[in-house]
Amino acid sequence: MGKASRRPRDRSARAARPAPAPFVARPFEGLRGETDWVAMREIVPAATATVRFAEGKAPEGAPAEVTVATVLPLAWPGLHRDNGDVLVGIQSGNASGDTSRDIAAAIELAVAADPGSPVSVLPVSTLETVRLQDLLDPESPFEITVHDGFDFWVADSELDADGKESLDRANDSAIPTVKLESVPSAYWCLIGERAYVRWVLPFDEDTSTNALSRLHAAGTSVLGGGGRLLGCFRSSGLLIPVWEVDAEAQAATFEDAVAAMKTLIDAAAAVTEPLTAAERGAKAGLTNRQVTLR
Repeated sequence: MGKASRRPRDRSARAARPAPAPFVARPFEGLRGETDWVAMREIVPAATATVRFAEGKAPEGAPAEVTVATVLPLAWPGLHRDNGDVLVGIQSGNASGDTSRDIAAAIELAVAADPGSPVSVLPVSTLETVRLQDLLDPESPFEITVHDGFDFWVADSELDADGKESLDRANDSAIPTVKLESVPSAYWCLIGERAYVRWVLPFDEDTSTNALSRLHAAGTSVLGGGGRLLGCFRSSGLLIPVWEVDAEAQAATFEDAVAAMKTLIDAAAAVTEPLTAAERGAKAGLTNRQVTLR
């Protein structure tokens, strides 16, 4: 059979495949705790939170709650423990252009996995793959617990020598991180001998960039007595400014400064007038110090 006679069937087979998931720039928008979903995805090394299914959306055999973790052993997307607990790791990478569908798929696959089995690979999400916004209870809070290391991987089970060595390596690599309580989604961390406050802002990237540019031009972007705004990360449609702060000070000492900065940022984000020349110059410098994480 010649190539020409095969083409119509090939086109028909391609047409029958589910359409790929469309790219979503802000995949966690609409979820409770959008900024903390982004924080867990990008800037918090070891943390967990629990989620519940929306009414009528729980897969068959699903537990009452699923544990969302920053990362699981071997970067597994999911794990169904022997005791029935289901965990998903949201730093395991993307299978499509919509992180929401990818994590929802990991949840469903982990629920369906045999007890004691991981989900090692995610299929590419399609337009038919459910999103977190449709799968999860919209009223259930998303509350992060930050851990010093990854001991939550093993629950009450014992590890063999290789497993213990792997866990020890992971714990040694964990960056000391503290969730600040005065504002949503701000985290103090210590990297080597330098300390930083990294904060996921709730506005779209342009609004956040403009707000910070206004503050920077006015000389009010300093955090507390001397925390210098170094730049920003961009991730999942949101902006994550980073301030370097005094490494000798405890994380809790920055609570008041961060609360005061929130007032300034909220006010600047509400301004609708065009940026001034000085603010445009500040924005150019700030944009040059932005790094896209994913």
